[in-house]
Amino acid sequence: MMNRILLAHAAAAGAALSAGTAVVATRFVIGETDPLSLVFYRYLVSVLCFAPFLPRLWPRTGLTAGECAKIAMFGILFFVLFPWGFNASLELNPAARGAVGLATIPIQTLLVAAAFGREQLSKAKISGVMLAFGGIVIAFGTAAFADGSSSYLHGDVLMLLGVLCAAVYSVFSRPTLMRHGPLFVTALGMIFAVAVLFPVVAFKAGGVLQPSFSARGWMAVLFLGTVAGTLQFSLFMLALRWLPPTTTVLYLTLNPIAAMILGIVLLGESLTVELVAGMILVLAGIMVGSGVRAGHRKAAPADA
Repeated sequence: MMNRILLAHAAAAGAALSAGTAVVATRFVIGETDPLSLVFYRYLVSVLCFAPFLPRLWPRTGLTAGECAKIAMFGILFFVLFPWGFNASLELNPAARGAVGLATIPIQTLLVAAAFGREQLSKAKISGVMLAFGGIVIAFGTAAFADGSSSYLHGDVLMLLGVLCAAVYSVFSRPTLMRHGPLFVTALGMIFAVAVLFPVVAFKAGGVLQPSFSARGWMAVLFLGTVAGTLQFSLFMLALRWLPPTTTVLYLTLNPIAAMILGIVLLGESLTVELVAGMILVLAGIMVGSGVRAGHRKAAPADA
């Protein structure tokens, strides 16, 4: 059991670091398409990656209509509404401001879990979430809020609503992940998401799907669908299966930090005192809130 818990922590960290690169890739390609179409093409690539393995992942006990409906709902929440809000926000707001909004996911997950009694909140969890969010605000606050714009508030609302969808998914999907396996639920959820988006994107394109991405744009889409899609969400679902939702999403505060570090390495951006201080607070928040030091003596209940 302890090995699974440690693996789940590593998976959560890996998913968050992978997601940091998705911010850069999304900002790179969003100018060539619209937010909803980007979601469709990204997860179409992910579905194609999962397709050869789906027969092996299919549960031996089969699926009831109710379970299929539940996975479809989860797929729409996490693979349609969340990324659409994320993409649409980054179309309006700078990446730094979007990073601050994205970092509210542990707070929103904490509130949803508390409101529905899905987790027993502790001082350690609350302190960890506040420390991690404080680190993001310190690291990105100046860049995020230095220049105001009337469109920024619209972008903030879209990001917060998208994050709320991810928080609801994180809290309520765990029992389904436990029953059917994280990879199968991820793959089937993405299939439902692509099926829902297909007629919408086809209508927007006049009935013919002919994406006009540049060569670099296609590279970004392929990256978003594979490394930042299939791999990233598989790791996240694996972590969510074995860790409480508030612990799993706490690692997502590494996402914007990873994006900023990537900017330093690839784009020659400068390392600032604010970034270092923010990183220290984020790591401290993860240590405190996830119980890494004390260990996981008790897992969250697998509510039906």
